[in-house]
Amino acid sequence: MSKISKFLKGGGSASSKSRGGPTPQEALARLRETEEMLSKKQEYLETRIERELAAARQYGTKNKRAALQALKRKKRYEKQLSQIDGTLSTIEFQREALENSHTNTEVLKNMGYAAQAMKKVHENMDLNKIDDLMQDITEQQDVAQEISDAISNRAGFGDEFDEDELMAELEELEQEELNKGMRNIRLPSVPSTSLPSRPGKLLACHSTFLRIKAVSTRKRAEDEDEMKKLAAWAS
Repeated sequence: MSKISKFLKGGGSASSKSRGGPTPQEALARLRETEEMLSKKQEYLETRIERELAAARQYGTKNKRAALQALKRKKRYEKQLSQIDGTLSTIEFQREALENSHTNTEVLKNMGYAAQAMKKVHENMDLNKIDDLMQDITEQQDVAQEISDAISNRAGFGDEFDEDELMAELEELEQEELNKGMRNIRLPSVPSTSLPSRPGKLLACHSTFLRIKAVSTRKRAEDEDEMKKLAAWAS
């Protein structure tokens, strides 16, 4: 009796029958064995087809009867090969469906375990207590935010002063500084003697005056920078 016949007639193990049917693993193993057997049968038929085709070519017109017999056998082998191809496709489909079913069963089983674990974890949890806890957390977060805002504010420093009044006072201070700087500048006294007749002495006097003027301008610029810094700090 062939392996296919044994399989179709229920050649399962005694342990499988005693449990009321094969397990998915046993059924998958049987299907894989059948696929392997049919694959070997395919290789055998392909070899026989090549042989009969070679024989038909060898006989050719010399022995037409033998050539026709070889071609007939080739046709029968090709028909069997086609049937095996269809059978393998069916078995492959059945095996994949069984594998998917087994996978789905295992997935559902594990999901059931996870659901039971979650249920056990949630047994000691009270939703009312959770709501109260979340409300307390929200309130404390609001209090912390209010404290942070209060600390980061400048406590209203400078809000009670008029900005125009401050600017006017700043301009007065600038003018006082400028006047003080002008008083500290010593201009050369007018010579009592007659002016030098030589152009060189005139140029020297003019250079001295320009240096004094440059010093005064630089002093005034420094005073203005200091007053700007003071105004920026006050604002």
